[in-house]
Amino acid sequence: MGVGIRVTNLNAWYGDNHTLQDINLHMPANNATALIGPSGCGKSTFVRCLNRMHETNPIARATGSVMMGDLDIYKDASPVEVRRRVGMVFQRPNPFPTMSIYDNVASGLRLNGFRNRRVLDEVVERSLRSAALWDEVKDDLKRKSGASISGGQQQRLCIARALAVDPEVLLMDEPASALDPVSTSKIEDLIFQLKSQYTIVIVTHNMQQAARVAENTGFFLNGKMIEFAATHKIFTNPTDKRTEDYITGRFG
Repeated sequence: MGVGIRVTNLNAWYGDNHTLQDINLHMPANNATALIGPSGCGKSTFVRCLNRMHETNPIARATGSVMMGDLDIYKDASPVEVRRRVGMVFQRPNPFPTMSIYDNVASGLRLNGFRNRRVLDEVVERSLRSAALWDEVKDDLKRKSGASISGGQQQRLCIARALAVDPEVLLMDEPASALDPVSTSKIEDLIFQLKSQYTIVIVTHNMQQAARVAENTGFFLNGKMIEFAATHKIFTNPTDKRTEDYITGRFG
């Protein structure tokens, strides 16, 4: 099951560039939270702080608190432990091109020491079913590579790979921006289904997508969280004029 995420006074830097400034918000468990805002406003940096990928850059650092359930991910866990609990899906599908579909999904489990073939088979099938991909690839699991299927299928394969290690949180950074409308619709349907098991955070430039899939939405601008509220309020009655200006297309 998903866990709630509570962020308190989160600040992040790249060198001298203060990219996130005093971010505070609570993302409820088993909800989808959308993050919107113009390019370069801090959305992706924020998401990378939630799985401690931000600090993989040698000039990057972060301060503040990120609680996932009862776990403070910066004080109580190593980055490896955090990434076992937090799955990540990137803007462009990135399956391992030399691996079969099966091995793509099983890769995280094998890194964690799983070798039991029966368990691997069960997890691969369950993960592909959860990603709404099983029926399309079940006859080619070990014959086709992860890079040989369509772009929309590759993105769902990456989601299956993230789900295989049984995370509590799924981060999605523009997961449909490189996909056609039919594949985008499948990803959105999938988000609806996955919310019952995972807490989902999705970065999107597509405001219609945010309105369709997310219970809550946060608006970022210049490294600050300008407004965070129920999605319908953000889109129909925002509190801050900057939010209204962005949503109505006056800038961004």
